[in-house]
Amino acid sequence: MSRYDTDYSKMGVSTRAIKLANGLDPITHALDTPIYETSTYGYETAEEYDEMLARGAEWEEGIYIYSRTTNPTTNVLEKKVASLENAEDAVITGCGMAAISTALFSFLDAGDHVICSDDTFMCTTSLFGDVLPAKGIETSRVEILHLEELEAAFKPNTKVVYLEALSNPQLKLANIPEIARIAHEHGCRFIVDNTFLSPICMRPLDWGADIVVHSGTKYYLGHGDALMGVVAGTKTDMDRVRYYYDNFGSHISTFDAWLALRSIKTMPLRVRQQSDSAFKLAKWFEARPEVDFVSYPGLESHHQHDIAKKIFVDDHFGGMLCVHLKGGHEEMCKFCDATKIPPVATSLGDVVTLMFPKTAYNNLIRLSIGCEDVEDLIADFEQAFEQMKNNG
Repeated sequence: MSRYDTDYSKMGVSTRAIKLANGLDPITHALDTPIYETSTYGYETAEEYDEMLARGAEWEEGIYIYSRTTNPTTNVLEKKVASLENAEDAVITGCGMAAISTALFSFLDAGDHVICSDDTFMCTTSLFGDVLPAKGIETSRVEILHLEELEAAFKPNTKVVYLEALSNPQLKLANIPEIARIAHEHGCRFIVDNTFLSPICMRPLDWGADIVVHSGTKYYLGHGDALMGVVAGTKTDMDRVRYYYDNFGSHISTFDAWLALRSIKTMPLRVRQQSDSAFKLAKWFEARPEVDFVSYPGLESHHQHDIAKKIFVDDHFGGMLCVHLKGGHEEMCKFCDATKIPPVATSLGDVVTLMFPKTAYNNLIRLSIGCEDVEDLIADFEQAFEQMKNNG
């Protein structure tokens, strides 16, 4: 057996992020997976082509007909992602909303009912509030921290329970093991959006979720330069997702798939540093007299801290934290405007710290902590508070 045929599947997450599914290119012996920038694939005979079409229709691995459906670069990415999620299979889409909508439409039809948590990303909120009902799919929103509300929401036609593991933007942490038990007792699939945490901090499939989705744009890519979505679960479920993905045309570009393969190699390093820095900053903000409260699952003050200690990996609580200042909108704006390192911007998971002032959420400041030196971030936030004080 070649040294390049080593089975990395049982090795640590950092080794898998770097090595799994990467092998020598059969033509050039390139160590990095090439960008297969082609739309179609040729065969020698009509008979061979017919055979490949039939095998491709069964989602057989390694069959390439058209790059909307399968592509060698993307397939390597799928294998790597599936391993990191502890899933049998994964589907890679063009962005996070493509992953979410494809996963939901794969398992919901007109006349079905879906339950969703009450705190979600704004496009997910409009998907559940407008798009799904317009297609004849009934939706219910529940306070996911109150399991009795979840229990009361089930109907005979409920097919899916959907939530964000750590919610956007309020950082509510769902009790995934208990919700998985409840969903399965009612015969429902349980879909978890784990965008805010990444598989480095938590793996919902390990705790009973059927399907995990991500905006891979965030921690998987992590450099603010490309878009990606992830759907992962059993091979049977992913075959169904692939069918809808193929019909919707929600595939990722080959170049973005290659960028993701590059970025995943450093994801464990990035996310662990972001988590460590976020924890230090959360404790620092919590001690500041200007701060009303801090929301971060690593803090004992977080309402679901005990759950976090149970289901997070190695006490890495993620790079997302929320800060609420004493005062109101004016104080939020003054503080954000006085900082020097983090831009005021949407998105998260970047190596750059990002600040998102959430006026609609009672002037909450959402911070996505990057990979800068944490001492420099603390100094920046310190001088911002001083500016606020000096400017009255």
